[in-house]
Amino acid sequence: MHQVLSNLVSLLALERLDRDRFRGNSQDLGWGAIFGGQVLGQALSAATQTVEADRRAHSLHGYFLRSGDLTRPILYDVDRLRDGKSFSSRRVTAIQDGAAIFCLESSFQTDEAGFEHQDAMPDVPAPEELKSEREMALMLADRLPVKLRAMATAERPIEIRPCELRNPLRPQPSPPLRHQWYRAIDRMPDDSALHRYILAYASDFSFLGTSMDPHGVSWLTPAMQVVSLDHSMWFHREFRVDEWLLYVVDSASASGGRGLVRGRFFDQRGRLVASCMQEGLIRKRT
Repeated sequence: MHQVLSNLVSLLALERLDRDRFRGNSQDLGWGAIFGGQVLGQALSAATQTVEADRRAHSLHGYFLRSGDLTRPILYDVDRLRDGKSFSSRRVTAIQDGAAIFCLESSFQTDEAGFEHQDAMPDVPAPEELKSEREMALMLADRLPVKLRAMATAERPIEIRPCELRNPLRPQPSPPLRHQWYRAIDRMPDDSALHRYILAYASDFSFLGTSMDPHGVSWLTPAMQVVSLDHSMWFHREFRVDEWLLYVVDSASASGGRGLVRGRFFDQRGRLVASCMQEGLIRKRT
């Protein structure tokens, strides 16, 4: 497995300190703060490790409470709220320096047959026809600010190929709708729980930015404060993150300095495999 992906898998595995307590470290993506998707994926990992193996995560709801310190480990305390005949519920609190920085509630279910319907997958260019964000950044590296250059051209465990091109340095008003293909950069083990952790991790990339598109601003616009406040996710069907998934993101509302975004993941067969929503701060300070 490629080293940068192997590092992510190790990061999400966590160190078990006690029956319901885990410890994790952080990855520096060049932003100077802990990436929200990392804490989300680690918290889901902690919860999953306290549930019977035949129960899979089907939903999670998390709140980002404080920014964390990249240089210090994070403790994950799990509360076993309930274990029923077919469902289990867990609450996870992520702690640094004795204070909660993130909290998560998640639900798990045994496999069960039932009614099925779903949204139709949009018609978009195939991933093979598109360039990745990193490829485009490397082509423009000499025109990027030094701080952004290292971040934009660094190798990441998830490859993203956008269907629409946007320049975060010179944003223009555009509809609040994005289509992007996501895939892990190497083959992954056949562990459905691990694929869920990594999709939760990846779902926070390029998410909240959609709520800023109609206003011609981005997270790089001077005086913009952009922070995730919460994140919810539902897993509908089995999937692999090492196969292409289309991430369709739209924003229905922005108000009160906050933006709301919705995401849907489709596999290449057109199956809706996961959905997520997030509200975040998109405050332009004066």
